Amino acid sequence: MEFLLVAFAGGLLGSWWMDLVDDWNKRTTGIHSGVTAALIGRWVLGWGRLRFAHSEITESPAREGEARAGMVFHYLVGGGCVALVYPLFFLATGIPTPSSHIVPAIVYGFITSLLPWFILFPAFGWGVFARRPLPGTRPVLASTITHLPYGLGIGVTLDGYAWLTGAGF
Repeated sequence: MEFLLVAFAGGLLGSWWMDLVDDWNKRTTGIHSGVTAALIGRWVLGWGRLRFAHSEITESPAREGEARAGMVFHYLVGGGCVALVYPLFFLATGIPTPSSHIVPAIVYGFITSLLPWFILFPAFGWGVFARRPLPGTRPVLASTITHLPYGLGIGVTLDGYAWLTGAGF
């Protein structure tokens, strides 16, 4: 249980680092995915009306509170769902946990890039691998870059907690 709680905290940290890297990357290199908290919120709030996909989400009407809903969803999924798959993999398979989680968690972060490629981008109307991106965006590259610090956040949190407490996972 402790392994799961620490991984959850790592997912929250990793989600925050994702946001920082995304913002920095957008400002310094111009590389961005076009995904915003508001668009995520618009998508999620549409679920209540049984709308799970859009032909082009930017053309769908804005919804009240969509930016806040998108940010809450981002952190709940990043911390509460996706981050928990990392420790559950070791617990379910019986594969020994690594002595350091940094590199395996970064690899896991890279693997999580598949989520926007196959779920988020198609649901936004951009297609698998964002074949129809918004003009001026590079969604696949941007999402890959931002998911690496997500994994790093999980790894740093697990290793830091283990170092501070002597817990081994």
